[in-house]
Amino acid sequence: MRNLIAFFRRFRVFLIFVLLQVVALSVYFTFLNFPRSQYLTSASKVSGLILTVQNDITKHFNLSLNNDKLQKENIRLRNRLPQSFQRMQNGWAKINDTLFHQQYEYIPASVINSTSTKRNNYFTLNIGSKQGVVRGMGVFSDKGIVGIVHTSSAHFAVVKTVLTENINIDVMIEPIGLFGLMKWDGRDPRRGSITGISNDLKIKRWSKVVTRGGSGIFPRGLNVGKVEKLNPVEGKPLWDVVIRFSEDYRTIQRVYVIKNLFQEEQNKLELLIPEDKEE
Repeated sequence: MRNLIAFFRRFRVFLIFVLLQVVALSVYFTFLNFPRSQYLTSASKVSGLILTVQNDITKHFNLSLNNDKLQKENIRLRNRLPQSFQRMQNGWAKINDTLFHQQYEYIPASVINSTSTKRNNYFTLNIGSKQGVVRGMGVFSDKGIVGIVHTSSAHFAVVKTVLTENINIDVMIEPIGLFGLMKWDGRDPRRGSITGISNDLKIKRWSKVVTRGGSGIFPRGLNVGKVEKLNPVEGKPLWDVVIRFSEDYRTIQRVYVIKNLFQEEQNKLELLIPEDKEE
């Protein structure tokens, strides 16, 4: 007790100063609006900064989960598009489920390995035959077509991308409906070309290029790119139509594999087409 009394006697001046300082600051912030608002503003800024950092960290760790949810939602919506169905009856009729049969299904996937600087480039996907992926299926992203499945194992698939030497994809230039084969010359991963277009036809720059859907690998109307320029083919009445791809194949991560439920039927029928006889 004596020590406590001695402590107060020794530091009485300092303790009284601290007490008066606390009282003065309390009165200052309580009755004056400006300093109180400044204090609250500063506190709000600090709290907001902490909450922003916390939110960014949470979004980072939830990014993969959110992407998976978006892919599933995109598939659900795409399965309801007219391009995914085959009309079973012609003429006017009351709309019901028997008029259309679903032709295309979509399987979500992620690109886990890829190249874009070689003459022939391939992507590796994290899904395989256990998910129904087989050779010859088309692959596209939310921006445009990607390529065709080259081979698959139980858990992985290798995709021959648009950026390869011997890939030919039938495309169409909108809105005029001109069609030809899209190829890649092996130089610029952002650009390809369309062959088979007669040079007596007028094509507007930046016309949209989409899939024609003739092979059954891709549904009709998937985005491919836009017409960037026209070059005359030397010695032939044709245009070399240069297109700028809608997808950047150097940064692609999420894709969809296309399953054509009628592909086998179409292939069998087309095998019956007689070959031209040589004269």
